[in-house]
Parts: sequence; C-alpha cells; structure tokens
Amino acid sequence: MPLPSTYKRPRWRSLAVLALLLIPLLWPLHQLAERYYSNELAEQNKQTLDLYVANLLGTLRRYEVLPPILADLPAIRLTLQTPKSPARRDSANRLLSQLQQQTGADVIYLMAADGTTLAASNWRQEDSFVTRNFSYRPYFREAMQGRPGRFFGLGTTSGKRGYFFAAAIRDSDKNLGVMVVKVDLDHTETLWGNRPEQLLVTDNYGVVILTSQADWRFHATRELDNAERTAIADTQPYRIQSPPPLQLKPAAWLRQGQTLDEIGWTVSILTPRSQLDQPVRSTVAVGGSTLLALILLIGLLMQRRRHYLERIAFDTQARQQLEQRVLERTLDLQRLNSRLKQEVLEREQAQQKLVQAQDELVQASKLSALGTMSASISHELNQPLAAIRSYADNAGVLLDHQRNDDARANLKLISQLTQRMASIIAHLRAFARRDRHAPESVALQPAIDDALALLAKRRQAMQVELIRDLPDATLWVQAGETRLRQVLGNLLANALDALGEVPQPRRLWLSAELTADGVNLHLRDNGPGFSQEALQRAREPFFTTKTSAQGLGLGLAICDTLMRALGGELLFANHPDGGAQLTLRLRAADQGIKTQSPEDFVV
Repeated sequence: MPLPSTYKRPRWRSLAVLALLLIPLLWPLHQLAERYYSNELAEQNKQTLDLYVANLLGTLRRYEVLPPILADLPAIRLTLQTPKSPARRDSANRLLSQLQQQTGADVIYLMAADGTTLAASNWRQEDSFVTRNFSYRPYFREAMQGRPGRFFGLGTTSGKRGYFFAAAIRDSDKNLGVMVVKVDLDHTETLWGNRPEQLLVTDNYGVVILTSQADWRFHATRELDNAERTAIADTQPYRIQSPPPLQLKPAAWLRQGQTLDEIGWTVSILTPRSQLDQPVRSTVAVGGSTLLALILLIGLLMQRRRHYLERIAFDTQARQQLEQRVLERTLDLQRLNSRLKQEVLEREQAQQKLVQAQDELVQASKLSALGTMSASISHELNQPLAAIRSYADNAGVLLDHQRNDDARANLKLISQLTQRMASIIAHLRAFARRDRHAPESVALQPAIDDALALLAKRRQAMQVELIRDLPDATLWVQAGETRLRQVLGNLLANALDALGEVPQPRRLWLSAELTADGVNLHLRDNGPGFSQEALQRAREPFFTTKTSAQGLGLGLAICDTLMRALGGELLFANHPDGGAQLTLRLRAADQGIKTQSPEDFVV
C-alpha cells in the first residue's frame, strides 16, 4: 500500500519554525557558560593569589623579628653609648654587614636618637646610609614612640623599593636609638613570571607599589584627598608627591583582590576579559553547532519517516508473531515449572525421610555395637561378680572367726566392685539413650568444682599441678546438671590417665572464655597427646588406646553424644606446646532461669 505524498517530501517550513524556536536557547547557554567559567577563573585566581600573599607575608614576617633581636647586641649598644668613637662605629659597620649577608636583608642600619645613621651594612658602598638623617621617615618616629616601626617606600639614597622594620633601643626609660632592617621587595615581582594575568599590589593610599606591569608602578588607583597628599609629601614613599591616576578600562579586566589588614595593603589579580570570553564563545559555538546538527538531523529523520513507517508496520506484524510464540513458550515453561515444584516437594519429603532414617540408623548402630560387645560386657560384669561372691564367702568365714577388720576390708572391696559394675552399666545406658530434652541453666564453675572434688585424691596422689584460669563471675550455660558433671568428670579422668604415662612435672590447665556464641571451656594437659588415629576416631564407640582392664572406649563417645544433645560441641586437638587439649563449646544461658523443667539425668 503506497504511503501519502506528504511523507515523501521534507517539511522545510517546519524546520525553519523549529530553528526559530531553538535559537533563543543559545542565550541561557551563554549565561551558564559565562557563570561557570567565571567561577573556574575566580577559583584559579584565588589559589594563585593565596600563594603569592603567603609568599609575600612570609618574606616580611621573616625579617619582622630582626630589629628587636639586633637591638640587644652589646656591640650595637656600645656604639650608641659612644657614638663619636671611630673604632666602635667601624666594629658596628662590620657586624651589620656580616648580619646582612647572613639574613639576606637589603640593608641593616643603626640610627641615633636624632635620626642620624651611625652604622650601616652598606657602609662601603657609594649609596651608604652612614651620616644620613632619616628622622622624617614614619618608621623612625613610630619606633621612637615605643611602637614597632613599619614603612614602605623608595630609598632616598638608593632609589630602590623596600619595606622597613624598625625597633627602638632603650636604656631604662631613655631611647638611645633605632635599629632598622630594610627588605628588598623587587624579587617578589619576578615570582609572578610571564602570565596573562597581571599582579597589582596597592598600599593604604591606593598607589601601586608592586606590579608585573612596570608602567603601572606608582600610579594611583583612586582619587587622593588633600590629607593623603600631605602625608605622602611628608613621608616621601615615592619619587613623586602626586601619583598620576592609573588608566584602566574596567570592561577589559576581571579584578580579584585580597586585603592584608596587618600592613594595610591590597593584593589584586587583573585577568584580561578575553580569558573569560574565549571559552564562553567556544561553548556558544559548540552549542550553535550542536543546534544546527540537531536541526539537520531532524530534517533527515523527517525525510526518512516514510521508510520508518513501513518498517514499523513490518515490525508490528513480526512482534505479534513473536508474542504468540512467547505465549506458547510461556505456557510450556509454566507446565515445566509446575513439574519442577512437584519434584522439589518430593525431594524435600524424601530428604526428611532420609534424615529420619539416618537418625534411626545411628541409634540402631549404637545398639548393634552394644550387641557386638555383649560378650566383652558380660566378661566385665562376670569378673566383679565372681570376686564379690568370693569376698562375701570369705567375709562369712572371717566373721565366724571374729576377724572383724579383715571382714570389713572384704566388704569394702565388695562395695568398690559394685561401684565399678554400676559405672559400666551407667555408661552403657547413657550411650544408648535417645535424648530429646532441652537443657537447663547451669552454673559452670560449681560443676567444675564438683568434678575436681571427685578426683582430688587421685590428682594429689599423682602430684598433678592444677592451673585454673576461670573468671570470678559465674558463667551460666545451657546444660544438664548431672550430664555436665558426668562429661567434666570423664574428661578430667581421661586427662589423669594420660598424665600417668609421663614423668613429673604433671600439669593440668583449666580455662574458660566468653565468645559471641556462648562459653568455651578449655581442658589441657602436658601428657603424650592424641595420635593421628586417635584424633580421627576419638568419637567412635569402643575405640580406646587403653587396655580392656582400663576401659571400654565409651567415655569420649558418650561425652560427645551428651554435648551434642545439649546443643554444644566437643573438640579434640593437640596443643602447640605439647599435650592434649579438649574444648567444650557450650551455649550461654540467662542467670538462674531454666529454659525447660529439669530432667533427672541420673544413669
């Protein structure tokens, strides 16, 4: 289907109207560019101005303290006290010349109370200050009045610009003279270099005293009144008494200044207006070019609009076909997603059944292990039973013969054998039990004390040194009262068994620390430590490095089972300094608050 003829010809009239609407946008662009580059130029000039001012003030302040210091030199005071002595004045001249070379000052000179120069560092030069009278200078009058003397001006002898610092030399209440240091400021102009910006330093009269343009020097930047003209005539800071005005076109320069209040000067930077106009014009030219390119681009788009309409029609048809395919694919994906959800649900159910089966398998493994070891357990129980029967028969015979002490000894042995049998049965019941109860709040230190008390006699008999590093404050943990003592007793007994294999000294360390997750209790000995196999199999039931008469290998397995049931963890390791180290990780509990009714953990 052919397109209308209006799409086939460019709309030049519309382009002309668009150009008339867009051209006024160049004016705000010009304003924005001028404001931006003005701020950039002002910031740049401010930094340059700060550097120059800092250098200028640093130069002046370096010499400001010299006159009071030099005024206290003995040679200077002796010269003022005997001003007619040629030897004293010659010595002062040489001293001031040496000081001038060391400090870098332009001239250092000594004035009598009447303003006559007695000695100067330039005493050998043709323009020497010696015998000249500068009493008309403001710095001399200020110093004689007891104030720090300061003054800028041209030297009447040398004709060089300088800044003068003066200080009075006093003897009690009497002014003997004035010490003056002149600083050369000509070099401060050379620091500016060849830059398009111009330096301008004016004094308190508004007269240019330092500048990068030599023909601006000693020109007035403002109109002087009669009082200022009279002051200039009296102090003679310049060659002329009436400085001519500085003829500058304000529109040609951008001025930025900073006032130095302590000396009454103003430092200014004059930037040519072209420094600002050039980037602004460039920005406006770029904007105009962009605007022209935009208008041409719009014309090109209008010219090709007909082709775009055709492509839009084709794209619309293709998009409809694509949407149809996407819809079909979406339905397929939804069906697939539904199947995946069903599979995930089935997998989760299978996982839960697997976990339950694993739990049952662990319990069954425990009981299977107990069945496997039934013969060994029967042997363990039959031995003490046979001994009990023998000791009981002997006790009856001993009682018949009135041997009460021997009979009592047999009864004591019978009691010990029954305790051993009860211990074996208790360990087996604790290992086989399936614990589903939550722990209670238990104080850790009393449980440790109870476990240590049960083994105190054995530890003392073995001469084992106990080293405790436990906090004074009670640590509350989530555990079972009886089970925690059972775990601690088992671990301490194992540590004493290990220490029995090494000679003295034998040591046992107990320490505890609070962590973000709870409480860590460390039990360490200096015994032989764990072998690599023991570290890997310590949690296995019936694994032991002892003989069958010393144990069944259920102690650490039961302790590990109890700790996991209490929500804690039992860690085995060897200490870097030697010996074994066991760590009980217990969960912290609130003081004296039980999370669930206590359970009888007696086995």
